[in-house]
Amino acid sequence: MNRRDFIKVSLVSGLSLLIPSFTYAKKLDLSKINFSRPSYSAQTIIIYMYGGASQLAGNITNIKEINKHSYSDYYSYFRNITPTQNGFWKEAGGDELETMLSNGDMTIYRCCYSKVREEEGNKAHGICTEQNQKAVFNTNSAGGIVSNLANILNENGVISSSSFMPFITMEGESKFYEDGALKIPSYLRAVAIDENFSNPYERSSWSVRNWTYYTKEEREHKNYNKSDEEGGFNPALVLKLDTLASKHNSNKKIKEAFSKRENLATFIKEIKEAQTPDLGEDSYPKDNTFAKKLESAINILNKSSDTKVITLGTGGLGGWDDHNDAKDYVQRSKNLFRALRSAIAHLKAIDKIDNVNIMLFAEFGRNVNLNSANGWDHGNLQNFYIFGGKGYLNHKGVVGETIVDSSKRNRLWLKPKSGTYWFEPLSIGATIYKIYGIQNPEELTNGYEAIDII
Repeated sequence: MNRRDFIKVSLVSGLSLLIPSFTYAKKLDLSKINFSRPSYSAQTIIIYMYGGASQLAGNITNIKEINKHSYSDYYSYFRNITPTQNGFWKEAGGDELETMLSNGDMTIYRCCYSKVREEEGNKAHGICTEQNQKAVFNTNSAGGIVSNLANILNENGVISSSSFMPFITMEGESKFYEDGALKIPSYLRAVAIDENFSNPYERSSWSVRNWTYYTKEEREHKNYNKSDEEGGFNPALVLKLDTLASKHNSNKKIKEAFSKRENLATFIKEIKEAQTPDLGEDSYPKDNTFAKKLESAINILNKSSDTKVITLGTGGLGGWDDHNDAKDYVQRSKNLFRALRSAIAHLKAIDKIDNVNIMLFAEFGRNVNLNSANGWDHGNLQNFYIFGGKGYLNHKGVVGETIVDSSKRNRLWLKPKSGTYWFEPLSIGATIYKIYGIQNPEELTNGYEAIDII
């Protein structure tokens, strides 16, 4: 991410680290929120599959009946559809899921289903994403899950203005970070970083590589690489500007901003130099950009105990809005779960499997009719995957069973089987809140309670 791209993201989404805030919102009303600081130290990676990923990679249990009613024949089109022991789609990452499941590292909930949306006929990307990322159905003036969490943790002293990068986005803007009726202080806003740790706070957009990583003393003695001056960059001038700014900007927060810029530069340098342990056969695949992003996120959490939540999309794999030509979905899903298998091995290698949880979900799933364009249209049932966090999560393996609803022509749905456990998507937000100490998260999520996994 170059500086121009970073500024564009920052302006659109309001993400900032270094811009001081001179106007603050009123304190969050906690009169209805019961907060208890957890005894454990949790960190979360939220992976959002924009476009609405099909649930079939994690649930192929109904394939025979699906194929019976489908417009197009599944076996003729996909050719290889092999159910694993627990009903995963082998060719679409099922083996990776079986490995993580057998090791007790994950839970898959197969019935994240919205009765509310079914009654309203709502299966649109925009509103469903906003609802899921804010954990409310009425999104007017509602804050994003991470913004609400930031305010509550700040009010209870879990994070503060001295916390280093408590929230990070590796996806640019999203509704997770949107302000509600109350704006959050600038020091709680997410830092935008990409998988290559490109530093948007560097002074030069030409050829600067090392200057921001030198100490003040090294700069004063000009103990730096002369090649940094190529392209018209003048380190001595930067030092002079820093000194002048520090002298004339008496506001404490502006001075803190300059200090944070240098701290971030140092942090990024250390992360870039960090070596991921040898994971053997679980090593991150080299040709998988998403895997690199996930690896980077875990390296950040390992280095920064202050960081609570990192959000990322599945850029590098492709989108999930498979209305036509769904064949690519199979390899895309395999790449996704292969990267997650490496991430779990990585967390174990650095002794973070108890602390870090990874959540994987989307705005909705797909209807399972393979249409005339060999794709799937929007559905209303998806899988919710949660990995790691073994110090505070009670993993349950596979939860929920589905049935096929073929009552409408050219529409084929998976729905929760009668008597099976299912929950509205807002319960995912409630679960995130509860992990971080909010005992009655339903006050923030239209009455929907957290999933019973904590």
